[in-house]
Amino acid sequence: MAAKFRSFLTILGIIIGIASVIIVMAIGASAQQLIIAQVSGVGSNLVGVLPGASDEKGPPASVLGIVTTTLKQSDLDAVLLKKNVPNAVAASGYVSGIGTARYKNNSRQNNFQGVSADFIDVEKNDLSSGRFFTDEEDSGLARVAVLGSNTAKELFETEDPIGKMFSLKDVNFTVVGVLAPKGGSAVSNPDELVYMPLSTAQKILLGIDYLNFMRVKIDNPENITRAVADIKYTIRTQHRIKNPNDDDFSVRDTAQALNMVTNITNVLKYFLAGIAAISLLVGGVGIMNIMLISVTQRIREVGLRKAVGARNRHIITQFLIEAVFITLVGGIIGIIFGILISLLAAVIINALGYEWEFLISFSSIVVATMVSAAIGLLFGLYPARKAARISPMEALRYE
Repeated sequence: MAAKFRSFLTILGIIIGIASVIIVMAIGASAQQLIIAQVSGVGSNLVGVLPGASDEKGPPASVLGIVTTTLKQSDLDAVLLKKNVPNAVAASGYVSGIGTARYKNNSRQNNFQGVSADFIDVEKNDLSSGRFFTDEEDSGLARVAVLGSNTAKELFETEDPIGKMFSLKDVNFTVVGVLAPKGGSAVSNPDELVYMPLSTAQKILLGIDYLNFMRVKIDNPENITRAVADIKYTIRTQHRIKNPNDDDFSVRDTAQALNMVTNITNVLKYFLAGIAAISLLVGGVGIMNIMLISVTQRIREVGLRKAVGARNRHIITQFLIEAVFITLVGGIIGIIFGILISLLAAVIINALGYEWEFLISFSSIVVATMVSAAIGLLFGLYPARKAARISPMEALRYE
């Protein structure tokens, strides 16, 4: 209380450090929950096939942005044959792109996906109006499209889009359906997309003959293991691969995807928390510096206390208690600020249309409190010991 500004500067470093750790842990946990919920939301009976080989515990190369062209429409057709994968009930191939969508005076940059006619069953999507395109329209390169709910509103405003024509990348498409609102995803937002027949997207808009990935719907989650084995065997046969080590594709079921996403997000979460924790070390060094200054300014006080009977342990205890008290106060204020900022972030992200949970773990608060006390002890010990070594005679004569 005698040195308010000095104490405030000391506390400030701890407040920033503790608040940073709380915010990173809270936002990391919420982001992880959002991603896992989105992966789980596609269903527990889906199997994904991606181009490019990968380790069982790691992502395929295509996930890292590397273009791999080994997955073809013929692979999708082979998987759908009952003799090859008897438990597969539906499947869709996917390709993606971006282009300018225009209708009258309205235009917007729009992501689009070329998908198979089975997409509506695979992805658990509902239509708010119109219909989805058919297998015949897919194979016939029909220029038809199904719009996400937000895309339909922005392009057509109050008009009914069904039967209307719009352009995408200067190619005209007729709207045959509009999807019901589904909400934002951690990876993409289906409400913002334009869906069109897979072959149309490949050959007319993108000029490619491969798939970005495909998803296969299995009749029962209990049959996932067998279906994965059947799919691998089928695609190996298609690609004339005899040794599994030579696979040029990767097959993942939902459970594997969840484990992979959890592992990746955990690594990112703790890595960011570690970076935030560096500010705690900076705060600790600040405490040590301020306490050293305090020792210099209070030499006469220490000398007087020792002259009237105080021992070294009393001086060490005094300075350690001061350091721990300061860091605990800073830690508590930092926790409060961290919680408030995390809550504000949750409110803002929810307002943007994402289902963001406000998650603060009790353990992170306990750990933050213990860490702040430990920093006070650790970085307050050297100044306290230095104060205890002061000679009473020299201290009383100190000017």
